[in-house]
Amino acid sequence: MDHLEDLRTAAKLAWLFALPAVEIATTRARGAMGGSQMNAFGHMRKLADHTSRAVTTPNNDTLYSSAQVDLSAGPVTLSLPAAGERYLSLALMDAYTNNFAILGTRTTGPDGGVFTLVGPSDAAEGANVVRSPTPHVWALARILVDGPHDLEEAQAVQRAISMQGPAVETLGPFAPRSAPWPDYFDTAGRLIAANPPPVTDRAALHRMEPLRLSDFDPGRFSAEEAQAIEAGVAEARQALRRSGLGGAGFIDGWSYPAPRLGDFGQDYAYRAAVALAGLAALPPVEAMYMRGQGHLPRALYDGTRAWRLHFPAERLIPVDSFWSLSLYEATDDGQFFFTDNPLNRYAIGDRTPGLAYNADGSLDIWIGHASPGAERETNWLPAPAGPFALFMRAYLPKPELLDGAYRLPPVTEA
Repeated sequence: MDHLEDLRTAAKLAWLFALPAVEIATTRARGAMGGSQMNAFGHMRKLADHTSRAVTTPNNDTLYSSAQVDLSAGPVTLSLPAAGERYLSLALMDAYTNNFAILGTRTTGPDGGVFTLVGPSDAAEGANVVRSPTPHVWALARILVDGPHDLEEAQAVQRAISMQGPAVETLGPFAPRSAPWPDYFDTAGRLIAANPPPVTDRAALHRMEPLRLSDFDPGRFSAEEAQAIEAGVAEARQALRRSGLGGAGFIDGWSYPAPRLGDFGQDYAYRAAVALAGLAALPPVEAMYMRGQGHLPRALYDGTRAWRLHFPAERLIPVDSFWSLSLYEATDDGQFFFTDNPLNRYAIGDRTPGLAYNADGSLDIWIGHASPGAERETNWLPAPAGPFALFMRAYLPKPELLDGAYRLPPVTEA
């Protein structure tokens, strides 16, 4: 492989490798503009709606509490309240969006607790120590809201989530993913230096060496070399547009997450795709994310047509917590956000007030821009008069959903 080919290959890999860290940095910068501090939780007190544009593919089922953490100045203390039967999770993600620990209902139980989060080289003593593989951490809590009547009680649980740690300055500035390659790779080099990847990434870092990210200087490259770098970045962007959140294709009209979702190992392309389309996704054991296969390009559906999702009585989704079907508009660059609609309904699921089951115990969900009729509106998920995407979430999936013995029924034209 010649020098220019090495550079092109390095640029493609480095662009994808760094994208999750860049996306987190962008999210952190948005928070700082809104007044968020490092090493402190910011709480979203309401459920996400069509105006929520901070993070792609939000859910409308849980309140979010988010903290950007810098452990370089020392450990922080995390306090979780007793949540009882209410679903609560606190995902701890490293600088590359790997979930290295999830605290809460599934793992630490319903009684809450106090935990010490330490950096990769800090000494730690006592119980409930959680070690991060990188100094920078994103802590993201999800608190289930069991309908409008439950919002105040859910907020009370949320208020009891807290963090105590040393005061640190907000990191940055950093370039976004849309930046020209000289700015993007300058940011990539600084983020990687601040968060050394694990030894298992050494082979990838070796392939990126032609860029010299550790002391990146775009001025060192000739015009011909710059063209090779631009070509590699273009390939990376195109590969990202072709990819998605699913694993191996669609089954009966649904994609299912790869087992490595949320803890990606060396699958840098998949990690980057999830950072773009589903930033902060949980691993399947915590939540299964399934995407519907629409007939339009990019697996989108046409909202001007009527759609139906039918569950036979004996084939409802097997979960230990809850399931929810969300509908999104798709942006040109591959992100997803809720769409305005007359019911202010952005998702429908097993907790939707008034959800009506058929006499035989089966369930129909009606999807589309036009109302399916007054008698069906309790089960209607409104769509825009144009393209939309469907995502099913299943929290605390049972083994038959995790291992593929259970599959969702297809979405069909009504």
